[in-house]
Amino acid sequence: MQPFESLENYLTTRVAGEEITAEVAQVILAITDATQEISALVSRGSLAGALGAARGDNSDGDVQKELDIVANDIIIDALKDAPVAWLVSEEIDKALNINPGAPLIVAIDPLDGSSNIDTNTAVGTIFSLLPNDGAKDLSNADVVLQKGTRQLAAAYVIYGPQTALVLTTGHGTHIFTLDKDTGDYRLTNPDVTVPETTREFAINVSNFRHWDRHIRAYIDGCLAGEDGQRDSNYNMRWLASLVAECHRIFSRGGVFLYPSDARKGYAAGRLRLLYEVNPIAFLVEQAGGMASTGRQRVMEVDPLSIHQRIPMIFGSRHEIRRVERYHNETGSSGERSQLFGKRGLFRT
Repeated sequence: MQPFESLENYLTTRVAGEEITAEVAQVILAITDATQEISALVSRGSLAGALGAARGDNSDGDVQKELDIVANDIIIDALKDAPVAWLVSEEIDKALNINPGAPLIVAIDPLDGSSNIDTNTAVGTIFSLLPNDGAKDLSNADVVLQKGTRQLAAAYVIYGPQTALVLTTGHGTHIFTLDKDTGDYRLTNPDVTVPETTREFAINVSNFRHWDRHIRAYIDGCLAGEDGQRDSNYNMRWLASLVAECHRIFSRGGVFLYPSDARKGYAAGRLRLLYEVNPIAFLVEQAGGMASTGRQRVMEVDPLSIHQRIPMIFGSRHEIRRVERYHNETGSSGERSQLFGKRGLFRT
């Protein structure tokens, strides 16, 4: 059997082919080395201490778990000698200047889904690499506010039954599995693709009453099944872990929705543009899927702040286009057109 290619060899080949720079490869390797340490902590569970214990709130109002802080410290330590000028992290209020004048910026969620730690559900690390165009102005942190279209690489690591790295450098999306015997990530699923169509959706339906009518109309259609206009039964999934939801979509297709809603703090959505939405969008698009706010390609959104939130809908291309049509076919007030009928499964 032919051995699986190591991540280091994969990146070295891409550097030689001038698909990426040596600096991009160096940073990817530094972060993925750090994720092995995080993976080891996650796998130990309670043996490693109270990793799910609350440590307070971050600057954006979310509860920080013990492992959020530990994972963030591990990432910062891994990047001290890397060619990274600025680090944007969910766990840090402002952009952190690491090596002034270095050519790259890292935007990262050190531990996505940390609320699931105590329930032994898959969690992960999400990150994105951007060019540091402000190298001559060492004090200007606004350089981190770049569209997703400018990403040089993006990835997530999922800590589940296997630890896997899902990576793009702009030339397809590839899955590497951690070989814990050798300490190497190895290429196990090159050029993964998201099926164009699906019969599966992921959303927290308990928030139905808070959504606008565009999203309600779409979910009504899913739940109507073969008795509705789509003539197909849909399955629903919801794990409350972005990396786990995305990994399932890479495995068998689907659509994930985290829209804005009427609850306090959710008017602009909940997921962060720079270090959650854009990296996932880059990965999904490189696998043939789509990522949208419902009205706009997410990678074309101009970021206004480092912790900016936006609505996020991604997955199979056919379903994303359907969601966008629901937004376009309804009025600005959110009232549904006759195309979607007068009633929904949750209304009388």
